[in-house]
Amino acid sequence: MITTDFVPGSPCWLDLGAPDVSAAGDFYSAVLGWEFAPMEGSDGAFGLATSGGRTAAGIGLLTERGARSAWMVYFFTPDVHETAASVLRAGGTVRVEPQDADGWASVAQFTDPQGGQFAAWTPGRARGLEATDDPGALCWTELYTTDASAALAFYETVFGWQREDMKMPGGGGETYTIVTPAGQPADRMHGGVLQVPPEQLSLSRGLPSWHPVFTVSDCDAAAATVRTKGGEVLMGPSDAPGIGRMAVCADGAGADFVLMTPAEAPAA
Repeated sequence: MITTDFVPGSPCWLDLGAPDVSAAGDFYSAVLGWEFAPMEGSDGAFGLATSGGRTAAGIGLLTERGARSAWMVYFFTPDVHETAASVLRAGGTVRVEPQDADGWASVAQFTDPQGGQFAAWTPGRARGLEATDDPGALCWTELYTTDASAALAFYETVFGWQREDMKMPGGGGETYTIVTPAGQPADRMHGGVLQVPPEQLSLSRGLPSWHPVFTVSDCDAAAATVRTKGGEVLMGPSDAPGIGRMAVCADGAGADFVLMTPAEAPAA
């Protein structure tokens, strides 16, 4: 469960780098029920998406030369400078040095040793996401990587995450590792790490990547909207026993994300 009571190492912000901010806002508003509006003074280069009046994500213009459109997950840290130093000590790379984001937060972006990109966020005026877990909001994060053991060792060094391994359903024998912020109970688990071969990372050009999972009330209907709005449904919708109904999708610019309608909790 992702909450807005952020603790070190928990997801606390989410933004999308898009080649067309307005088009991306329209797409996700249709799929997730967001309301999207450009930020004043940004000349349309950045905007905020809200769900039920609460901030759910940011969408900004993709400006990095050669970069693909992708979602960026930010993890809470009380000191983004110390997190940057920890990333370097653990063998990662600082892509964007710690900087002040107009008083909203202090942020930095990194690359893990396998090539997965992520970011850190120390709050300023904005603590972070206001909408989590509810329909239209972030409910889970996943890292697809080519070396799960090495990736987990890196993130444990940087954020102190706790882990628990489970077998993927279907009898294939793959291990899915659930991660939880340090010192937190199991119900604060916030993401998973899965090892996959490079050929299954085609959307991210063969590199590991984090992607967001959004709660929707009707996975099939939301997936149908992805198609009608110019996106692609890459897998599903299908049922994951005990978890929910899920669909792996990409928007019109190729940024990948997952839709999930959670399974109903069994009656007490």
